Amino acid sequence: MPHLTRLAFALVAATASSCQALDLAQFVLPNMGDINGGNTFPGVSLPLGVVKLGPDLYTGSDSYSGYQSTGNFIGFSLLHESGTGGAPKYGVVSQMPVLGNIANPLADLSINRSTADVTRLGYYKSSLFNGITVELGATGKAGMYKYQFPESSGASNVVVDVSHVLSSYRGQGLGQNYLGGNITVTTTSNGIRYTGAGSYDNGWNRAPKWTVYFCGSFDQPSTFKTFLGSSATGSTLVNYGTSASQNSTARLGAVFTFNSTSVISRVGVSFISSAQACSNLDKEIPAGTELSILESNVKSAWTDSVLSKITTTDTANTTKLQLLYSSLYHFLLIPTNKTGENPLWTSQEPYYDDIFTFWDTFRCGTPLLHILQPTAYEEFIRSTIDIWRFAGFMPDARSSFFNGATQGGSNADNVLADAFVKGIRGAINWDDGFAAMVTDAEVVPPNNNDPRDPSSSTKEGRGALPDWIQYGYITTKYARSVSRAIEYAANDFALYQVATGLNNATAAAKYLSRSRNWRNQWNANLTALNFTGFLGPRDTSGTFIAQDPLSCGGCYWGDAYYQGLPMEYSFNAHHDITTLIALSGGVAAFVARLETMFKPGLSSGNAQFGYTLFNPGNEPSFATPYLFNFAGRQDLSVYYSRSVARAYYAPTPGGLPGNSDAGAMESWLLWNMIGLYPMTGQTTFLVASPWFADLTIQLGGGKKLVITAQNLGEESYYVQSLTVNGQAWDKAWVTWDDIFANGGTMDFALGPEPADWATGAPPPSPAS
Repeated sequence: MPHLTRLAFALVAATASSCQALDLAQFVLPNMGDINGGNTFPGVSLPLGVVKLGPDLYTGSDSYSGYQSTGNFIGFSLLHESGTGGAPKYGVVSQMPVLGNIANPLADLSINRSTADVTRLGYYKSSLFNGITVELGATGKAGMYKYQFPESSGASNVVVDVSHVLSSYRGQGLGQNYLGGNITVTTTSNGIRYTGAGSYDNGWNRAPKWTVYFCGSFDQPSTFKTFLGSSATGSTLVNYGTSASQNSTARLGAVFTFNSTSVISRVGVSFISSAQACSNLDKEIPAGTELSILESNVKSAWTDSVLSKITTTDTANTTKLQLLYSSLYHFLLIPTNKTGENPLWTSQEPYYDDIFTFWDTFRCGTPLLHILQPTAYEEFIRSTIDIWRFAGFMPDARSSFFNGATQGGSNADNVLADAFVKGIRGAINWDDGFAAMVTDAEVVPPNNNDPRDPSSSTKEGRGALPDWIQYGYITTKYARSVSRAIEYAANDFALYQVATGLNNATAAAKYLSRSRNWRNQWNANLTALNFTGFLGPRDTSGTFIAQDPLSCGGCYWGDAYYQGLPMEYSFNAHHDITTLIALSGGVAAFVARLETMFKPGLSSGNAQFGYTLFNPGNEPSFATPYLFNFAGRQDLSVYYSRSVARAYYAPTPGGLPGNSDAGAMESWLLWNMIGLYPMTGQTTFLVASPWFADLTIQLGGGKKLVITAQNLGEESYYVQSLTVNGQAWDKAWVTWDDIFANGGTMDFALGPEPADWATGAPPPSPAS
């Protein structure tokens, strides 16, 4: 057996032994990134679980995940998203503990916290200013509340307000609305049980009415009153008494009053019926279940199915371990596996919801999901195609069973292509998959008249297709014209990849040609910082418009560039890099452009990043630090990518450079720690430098990727040499087949100074 092979096997055995002794859950910090705009969810959830049980707080600003570090508690609800922006979603199926007599349950019952919340994997605790403590646990479709009320402080109450929903205060018309509901209280042999439903709409994706059903119970005897308001939003009571049920479009709910100071409530949810919510509850949290058991089960689920997928014997640095395992955790909170809970159609296919969004996650998130969760990944692909079968388009984003909002291209195309070129077949119907992609490429979606962008659909598909098809570029008739053009090109490249694999030569030629049309958006006369040539807007006559490459105006829905500078987007032709380098003035000029992105003081914005043009908190910049690999400067990819990760990521509540974007930020960091960067839609992975002396990545089916790094140190991270599967390697890239298809090894030798080791062929540029 060759020495390197023996070393790899020894490391696998050592890693397995180390993980058995090491509690990986201790390194998960659920509150990483939950303040300063990270918007992560710090409560309790299983991987990809429906229920995310946590607090909802009011400060007068948007509580995207329900949580804020200041403000007043307004409830504790079972449904949330994590790391999202735009406007809050969910915050429904709520309970609120209240002391003393409640004259009006529709009045403001909010209260501050007395101490900081306590959170750990599988457990959450809030201490209210009035002495009540709330401890939370969860399963996939149910949650547990454990209340401790203070002695001699009046009655112990739990208020169930069906109208409770997270609001938005940004004035964009995206706030969720309560549309009506019902509640029924019954007395059973096991005590009080309440069932019902609430209907809501809107949110960031401007969704129409959707309904969630609930089923709750308590472990202590209680009296109850139901209540009914006069409207969907006001606090005027119409009825507050012993009626066992209420059903209305007005606010409604129930108040449960206990003699005991210790109360446990169990609540299940479903999107099908109250009966299914009760079934979920009784199956997942039977009466008598201890909160500690739920915590233990959540820890085991995360450890067994997620955390143990990446392991190391290099455990001396706790901060690095916290970054690794906390990022793995937040990366897999959403999307949500709602298989069996889709009320819109009956299908044998899986159903995944809460896709927020492929625009955010296709670069790093979905390629990592493929590697770490191959079963869920295949289900996710099948679900995405099935949404096209029944809804007409694949989503770029989706929540509450409704597509939207689409920020740029139809990036489900990129996700499908990435799966296809990496050999995912299984139960996926690829003929349907390609047909869904063709729908994106050829069918103009109806305009949903979104006030954010009335020029074309923001719900799904490619709203600016008429220009793209007719001219081969996008004019300012359509908002986000330039950023959409570069994304449409990548989407068409995705179709080329799948068409090629399906032996559809005609379609392959068509979409390869269309994928090069980003070049028509390139204005060779734009200049900035002594560089010439950038992606630029064209008016409805086709004439290029004057544009500052260092400014994107408002950088929002109505502008030519969405959430990124012209100079940032001008690096995004990742399928056609050879052409991009030529248009940028050649290799030396391309390297100089890239380095300029990281120089402080050049941007009028990005103050938190030293006024750099590079924005580590925004997805269009994700690949930029790694593009030096295409220009023979792998050392600079290592230097800049690691500098960004060190400067802007930390295992703290403020430890993200921006909105998590459903784990997109965390997935970027995870790839950086692994030492690779995926080129989505291609089989190429750019080589960087690993953070650990050894990593073992479980790929499923008994396959592993083992990565080692000799002479690794805080300042010793430049690659000196690399062997792949025991063979000397001189390329700054590897392929899927090299290391992932059947597993493999990568053995790095590192040092404190750059070395010219990557003398082989540059990474592929397949559209050039």
